[in-house]
Amino acid sequence: MTASPSFWVVIPAAGVGARMNADRPKQYLPLGGRTLIEHTLDCFLDHPGLRGLVVSLSATDGYWPTLACAADTRIQRAAGGAERADSVLAGLERLSTLGAAPEDWVLVHDAARPNLARADLSRLLASLVDDPVGGLLAVPVRDTLKKAGPDGRVTATPDRSLFWQAYTPQMFRLGMLHDALKRGLAAGIAITDEASAIEWAGHAPRLIEGRADNIKVTRPEDLDWLASLLR
Repeated sequence: MTASPSFWVVIPAAGVGARMNADRPKQYLPLGGRTLIEHTLDCFLDHPGLRGLVVSLSATDGYWPTLACAADTRIQRAAGGAERADSVLAGLERLSTLGAAPEDWVLVHDAARPNLARADLSRLLASLVDDPVGGLLAVPVRDTLKKAGPDGRVTATPDRSLFWQAYTPQMFRLGMLHDALKRGLAAGIAITDEASAIEWAGHAPRLIEGRADNIKVTRPEDLDWLASLLR
């Protein structure tokens, strides 16, 4: 059996989460007596393969310094950018200053995705350790999909067996991901996640099926569901 590799982590956390209609960025919303981002960090901090973790934060972030984890020496900061890709790129460059090599694995994970199962993390690492590209956790689409026209009416019903919902972590070599992000941003392409940058660069990331409850908190009902799960 191939051993799981050592790895680095980047958590882009400079967004504001406008769809939550909250009084603070969603990563700092309370969940079970702690913030979302604290739960998210716990998914990685006690893993024996972790070599270092960088959180990319807004320059005006006043919430992070109030958290106990801000003093954790295993966590380093990077300057977040206007878009997710900018924040991830800054995180990768910070990892390089910490000793990460271009061929090292980097896992990028959403700050507001606090329910990553250890089994899913282990499966991702073990499945991709020898992969030439890397990949991401994902879930096959379960429901019927509809393609809509500009008038809001259905124009087609695609074959759902061809579609997956992209989750995180997304796992790629530092050098390959840095190059894809930097060139993609310079070219002005829409980078929705790390895999999309890798795809634009001409590679095909591998999909690793994970649990559907590894949800990203986007709307208030997502937080309510996670709170009920903790209870």
